[in-house]
Amino acid sequence: MMKLLPLATALALSLSLCAGGALAQGASAPAAAASAAPVSSAAKRDLAKRWVALQQGSLDAAARSIVEAPARQLLGAADPVLRSKVPADKREAVAKQLQDEARKYADDLTPVVRKRAQELAQTQMLAAVEEKYTEDELRQVVGFYESPVFKKLQQTQPPIEQALGQKLLAGVQPTVETKAKALQATMAKILGVSPAPVGGSASAPAGTGLKPSAPKKLGAPTTDKP
Repeated sequence: MMKLLPLATALALSLSLCAGGALAQGASAPAAAASAAPVSSAAKRDLAKRWVALQQGSLDAAARSIVEAPARQLLGAADPVLRSKVPADKREAVAKQLQDEARKYADDLTPVVRKRAQELAQTQMLAAVEEKYTEDELRQVVGFYESPVFKKLQQTQPPIEQALGQKLLAGVQPTVETKAKALQATMAKILGVSPAPVGGSASAPAGTGLKPSAPKKLGAPTTDKP
């Protein structure tokens, strides 16, 4: 689904900066300032609500990202400990336990953050949309997002982008790998360790080499044997 990035990004920033406090501060503003705000027509308010409703997928994605980012970071930090400190015969079970805890954390917290995102959408986002756009502009925007051509765009854009990404990767991967190996060797020299092969199947013991880590999927620490 095509994400409406500016609004979702703004929401994520609001959440990460404790938007609840900002809202409380805004509530204490003089009543005269609130009464000075222009009153939207019923038609404009309806269009603004429809636009906000169209952001739901993007809002959900922002909420998931906020929740899962710390879990991914913790799993990444746990990976070298898992490989170096946990006996090989227990590694798989411990990895599964870490995965289960990360998933439980995400399952518990995601609905809370999603609900907060929906609340912000009905306050901050709705008010901002009504303030920044005229009724005619809202009609055009909502009309586009609800149109068949936008639905077609949602269906056709991902495979187009995927094909482009694959073509780009095929063309630049050798250059990127060469440069990455040179960077790895330089960093290892600075640290006084021996660089492990980039993309190698074996994992070097902790503290004996420098090897870049791949991005972690939520709840998926590795169980490679040293």
